[in-house]
Amino acid sequence: MLWGADGALAGLRKGTVLVDSSTISPDLARRTAAACAERGVEYLDAPVTGGTWGAEKGELVFMVGGEAATLARVEPLIGAMGKRWFLLGPNGAGQTIKLAMNLVLALEVQAFAEALAIVKSAGLAGERLVEVMQSSMGRAPVLDVKAPVMLSGDYKASFPLRLMYKDVALAMDLARELKLTLPAGAAARDTYGAVRSASKDDPDYAAVARFWEKR
Repeated sequence: MLWGADGALAGLRKGTVLVDSSTISPDLARRTAAACAERGVEYLDAPVTGGTWGAEKGELVFMVGGEAATLARVEPLIGAMGKRWFLLGPNGAGQTIKLAMNLVLALEVQAFAEALAIVKSAGLAGERLVEVMQSSMGRAPVLDVKAPVMLSGDYKASFPLRLMYKDVALAMDLARELKLTLPAGAAARDTYGAVRSASKDDPDYAAVARFWEKR
């Protein structure tokens, strides 16, 4: 979309601000920023969280990498879509935080799927687990949205599993670049990857529960 013969970069005029809210690698964000700078274009990597419901309500949260002055130029636009935004550092910082956060969300949902498998296999209702968890120190706001989906087995995509798998894989690539070993992250990449390969539809990432349902 950016570098092709008819890519967006060739059409950007000097003084333009390019705000990229996709989730990509920090390295690609920095390379994009450099390509923009060559053309006199300002760049922000600004991935979001909040899901489709957050976008519809204008309640997204933006994680921004770039210059404070550039962010100030586009705050009226970001404010129309989001309720909060954080300037986290230079270009690439927004993507780093987004990948780290999505790794947490992927692990939380996978952990709940494993716990749900234990409860159901013991002959108990999954709703009992949710009731206790969400009233305790184990509470996870993401499960307010994902637990009902996993209990019903209706995995209509809000955030597709294929995209969560992509983000976990990007997080693991970044960890390798930083010479970090992330055992839980590696397990999540394998599990989400297995469900993605076995799914004939395009389900929500809560469908990671299928890994245990089939066992």
